[in-house]
Amino acid sequence: MKKHFTSIAKTALVLVYLVIVAGALVRMTGSGMGCPDWPKCFGYYIPPTDIKELTWSENHEFKKGQVIIKDESLLVAKDNFTTGTEFDASHWKKYTKHDYAIFNASHTWTEYGNRLVGALAGLACFIMAIASFSMWKQSKKITLLSWLVVFMMGFQAWLGATVVYSVLNPVKITVHMVMALVIVAVILYIIRLAKPVSSDKIANPMFLTILWVSLGLTLIQVVLGTQVRQFVDEQVKSGIGNETLWLSKPEVSFYFHRTFSVVVFLSSLFLYLRNKRLGLGFSKINWVMLLLALEIASGIAMYYLHFPFGSQTIHLVLASILFGVQFYMILEARKNKTA
Repeated sequence: MKKHFTSIAKTALVLVYLVIVAGALVRMTGSGMGCPDWPKCFGYYIPPTDIKELTWSENHEFKKGQVIIKDESLLVAKDNFTTGTEFDASHWKKYTKHDYAIFNASHTWTEYGNRLVGALAGLACFIMAIASFSMWKQSKKITLLSWLVVFMMGFQAWLGATVVYSVLNPVKITVHMVMALVIVAVILYIIRLAKPVSSDKIANPMFLTILWVSLGLTLIQVVLGTQVRQFVDEQVKSGIGNETLWLSKPEVSFYFHRTFSVVVFLSSLFLYLRNKRLGLGFSKINWVMLLLALEIASGIAMYYLHFPFGSQTIHLVLASILFGVQFYMILEARKNKTA
């Protein structure tokens, strides 16, 4: 299993990124409350496809924990029973986590898909942790970090539940996103530890310092981006259905977000030019520049082309990939001796 460990870790990394993609799709489509409970969805392991399944009716069999929507409230079955000709309140209790009681089939299945991908990623991380025992003699740190990832995935799942229970509290959404990036960083570190250290790159103190600065700026960008997205969500909720008006009167966070894109670009441009001039050998800086160009282009498209379909998801996913590439470059720089 030792010879396959790196492949297993890379698979876990890809699946974690797929969770980020799925989460971005949930956010883009406004499906965050598609499943109002957790870990089930309306009390089902396989969610309903029609509102009829969530509506009380005569001679209908319900199992304990299943949910219906009645009088704009969620009611949870107390036990297993079959309904009679009249509604019997003694079999039901009110759902108390929140008062959101809306069913939208597409939102429900989008959120359910996100949870399935998350479960698959969690399984992959668990398999990685099991496989990491084969790396114990090579590096105890690999095994310890692999199990740390498992616990972080569990914590991330709990965070997802708190996001639902809070009816998409913006601060909790931001923490949820940042936690996903932390998991990405730890898995990248594990992959780096498991690989032989290359000697084709020359470390440079200033290069490494600016790399850390760029990574920090990218993280700030992600946080500011979630706040901008929250502002857009509130605009939509307030009844502004025209995309051209969603950022017509933006908050200060939008201007910070836009300005930071220039700062991130300039810091990365400095790294690109320094790498080229000194021949440091960091080829991934080319990927950083490409990702930044695409990130800025998608941001411009959202603002001037009024949120084309998929642009928000692309914008967030590009930012998360950029974070991963920048962090891996830091790991490469730290593993080489200063020239």
